Amino acid sequence: MRIAVTGSIATDHLMSFPGRFTDQLIADRLEQVSLSFLADRLDVRRGGVAANIAFGLARLGLAPRLVGAAGVDFDEYGAWLRAAGVDTDSVRISETLHTARFVCTTDEAQNQIATFYAGAMADAAKIDLAAVAADCGGFDLVLVGADAPEAMLRHTETARRTGIRLAADPSQQLARLTDTQARQLVDHAQLLFTNEYESALLQERTGWSERDVLQRVGTWITTRGADGVSLARCGQPRLDVPAVATAEIAEPTGAGDAFRSGFLAGLSWEWPEERAAQLGCALASIVLETVGTQEYKLLAVDLIDRVERAYGHDAARAMEPRLAKLS
Repeated sequence: MRIAVTGSIATDHLMSFPGRFTDQLIADRLEQVSLSFLADRLDVRRGGVAANIAFGLARLGLAPRLVGAAGVDFDEYGAWLRAAGVDTDSVRISETLHTARFVCTTDEAQNQIATFYAGAMADAAKIDLAAVAADCGGFDLVLVGADAPEAMLRHTETARRTGIRLAADPSQQLARLTDTQARQLVDHAQLLFTNEYESALLQERTGWSERDVLQRVGTWITTRGADGVSLARCGQPRLDVPAVATAEIAEPTGAGDAFRSGFLAGLSWEWPEERAAQLGCALASIVLETVGTQEYKLLAVDLIDRVERAYGHDAARAMEPRLAKLS
């Protein structure tokens, strides 16, 4: 399966706060908040949802095309992605702006407060996805991830117009989208990715009920943290896939992107959606145990062992022939 991954390319500044954000909030003073959290750790890592997902797909043996905008400082990051197997030929490089920045602080309860600076990502709307597809012989699927809203809308329209299978993944950008934009991004997507909070926000933004959304999409995949993942289709019972247990959570950033990588890889190998979700959960557990969204070690024996412990012998043996090829 030829997959294009569109969305943000960023540098992550990840900080840890040794306490709970909620302990610092005063219930009757929330209209005027002025807080500073003293972090005890800072890690600067490569990130961005599109780059993270493309990286995960490449580590699983696929050759995804990364479609997004980066800045004048992208040379080293681009080399890193290419070394992993990501095709970066369609990354638009700004001559004046820096690559986007994601600044995130995580407390001891794994709550997060984050700020995102778009930088060169503002140029993403200038990318012509149809031209990119023509250049590489077409795509079987395009994931439209969090990006400049204009770019997300343009890529979504191009996918529909050219008949490319669409995976909608608005994630962090839901808060910025208008009601009309949210509906445009979701309507008629073959796959829809959200987490639990985004699921509720999506319904608020679109004005659609859960049933309304399901009538407009193929499969709605909702990640639920420690509770795993749910797969929903119109007229069918919801399928719940348990999470893969982790030894210790080092940093939650990027786990959702890793899940998407595993899930899409499974679909590209024509696995059932449940099995693809199991692989996604296993890969997410590895990222949870790693600081940084692309710093994890991926070993076939470890991945297969995680699947067997979580989902049983049969699931592991079914995945083994494909995963054993990982280098």
